[in-house]
Amino acid sequence: MSAPPGGAGDGRPLAVFDVDGVLADVAHRLHHIEAGSRNWGAFFAAAGDDPPLTTGVELATALSADHDLGYLTGRPESLRQVTEAWLRRHGLPPGPLWMRPRGDYRPARVMKLDALRRLRPGPEAVEVVVDDDEQVVSALRDAGDDRRRSRSGGTRSTYAIRAESEWSPEAYSALPRRAG
Repeated sequence: MSAPPGGAGDGRPLAVFDVDGVLADVAHRLHHIEAGSRNWGAFFAAAGDDPPLTTGVELATALSADHDLGYLTGRPESLRQVTEAWLRRHGLPPGPLWMRPRGDYRPARVMKLDALRRLRPGPEAVEVVVDDDEQVVSALRDAGDDRRRSRSGGTRSTYAIRAESEWSPEAYSALPRRAG
């Protein structure tokens, strides 16, 4: 995983997106890891062929209007070039990509929570996390990561959103906006 972002210094909060199941449709490769088969090599080898998930791409585009974007995935670091090319090919807004470090086999709920805790303190803190894994979203909520302290001494909410089931244009509109 690369170093946490320093930010552009413009005070924009960070929205963090999972890739698989949020932006990329992995349905065509699930057979590699279902029904007793655990062929992770084949599962990840097909990642470059994932079609985009319209809902996730639309949310990323919408949030990029007033957030910096970052991508936090459970994909192994060895897929960095494939993943970066996929994000560009499908027109996702630019942003840092944090991937599962080599040799890190912790469950996603542990690995991602650890990574998120190291990202951007202060007024440019993580404000929205979008992930399709209910265990990741629950871990964020259970860990009390829903409040981040800003440099000014106030707090900022971090909204953990489970992709598809909790996101809609109406839900996005209801997110509090910072005074600009």
